[in-house]
Amino acid sequence: MSTHQYDFDLLIIGAGSGGVRASRMAASFGAKVAVIEDRYMGGTCVNVGCVPKKLYVYASEYRNAFKDAQGFGWSTSAPEFDWPTLRDNKIEEISRLNGVYDTMLGGAGVTVIDGRGRFVDNHTVAVNDQQYTAERIMIATGTWPYIPEFPGSEYAISSNEVFDLEEFPKRMLVVGGGYIAVEFAGIFNGLGAQTTQLYRGPLFLRGFDQDIREFAAKEIAASGIDLRFNSNIATIEKQADGSLTALLEDGSSIVADAILYATGRKPHLQNLGFDNVDVALNDNGTIKIGENFQTSESNIYALGDITGGMELTPVALAEGMAFAKTLYNNEATTVDYDTIPTAVFCQPNIGTCGLSEEAARKKYSDITVYDSEFRAMKHTIGGRAERTYMKLIVDTASDRVVGIHMAGEDAGEIIQGMAVAMKAGATKAIFDNTIGIHPTAAEEFVTMRSPRVK
Repeated sequence: MSTHQYDFDLLIIGAGSGGVRASRMAASFGAKVAVIEDRYMGGTCVNVGCVPKKLYVYASEYRNAFKDAQGFGWSTSAPEFDWPTLRDNKIEEISRLNGVYDTMLGGAGVTVIDGRGRFVDNHTVAVNDQQYTAERIMIATGTWPYIPEFPGSEYAISSNEVFDLEEFPKRMLVVGGGYIAVEFAGIFNGLGAQTTQLYRGPLFLRGFDQDIREFAAKEIAASGIDLRFNSNIATIEKQADGSLTALLEDGSSIVADAILYATGRKPHLQNLGFDNVDVALNDNGTIKIGENFQTSESNIYALGDITGGMELTPVALAEGMAFAKTLYNNEATTVDYDTIPTAVFCQPNIGTCGLSEEAARKKYSDITVYDSEFRAMKHTIGGRAERTYMKLIVDTASDRVVGIHMAGEDAGEIIQGMAVAMKAGATKAIFDNTIGIHPTAAEEFVTMRSPRVK
């Protein structure tokens, strides 16, 4: 397959989820492939994203679990949390995973090049003092946390730094209203920090189903997080004792030991040499792509978060697979972006798949909504007041389930299975004819019979 005039058939800049998958699969189809990475082998997800975040979520859930245990007859002394143990065990696990990725790429025959790739022209990339040529080049550098500039913004940290803080912040201030902000507020609250979350809008998790957003806000506030909507920081001042004072736009102030800004991410395109290639960008700075992830430069491609689509690891993996199959295995493959499930690992977890009620009302002439709210069986003895909310949205004409939403323990695990049914086109009648597993929370999805009154 190799062409003699190039060093490689495919050269990928970025060893994140999409880049690694595309490189491995292309190599397995016979292409000569190299991948360039300057910092995080495995990308954001493995190093400063979903993997360490989920480990910290697990850690944050033990405090409530210890309390729950007493109701089930377990006599426990007050547990103590040790931040360095969690942090250092996380570092060890991520280091192990980095090695797994290196081994995986090497085993697939992919050449790994350390450094920041920079375009020299549309077929040439320079890394350090060496140049490499390729028939096709893929950009898969992902996105980077963005902290807006304002007086004192240099004292704020991003999700890149929050995992490895030298000391555990007893007072944590989280700014933002998306996945990352909501999840880290839950993490630090669960680990024992006095936690405040600010969001400039009236309600966080924009784009999610409105009922889920409102239910989550109620439960998250009940968990002990000080939720403040329509709030924003004007300045941050560092005090002599190292603490930080956030002065808000409304004139009030909050004192914290650390301030995490989770207000968005931007394409990681710095120092890529874009002046030397004709790669067009969208208005928001993401890379514009067409069929088969092709950019405006015909032999340069882009996939993953950097293209402005759904910023989810499984989506980048699917895109990497589709790219490799199409271009290196003569197997035309596209990614179906409809009905993609996702989860927010806050407390309680949120899982969702398909359309929100608001989106469904815009798309269909008539919908039927089923929902249920209850206290999970586990908490009736454990004593926790936390509640669960479930919701089904049905296109009335076809009886097809077009949206499914849950806020409650293990929501992500439950919605993954429900997503398979939705992808297969399951109707509400099929849900109704499915026998539930008793006693579980998940069975509620197949026992909701009465539609919500409009």
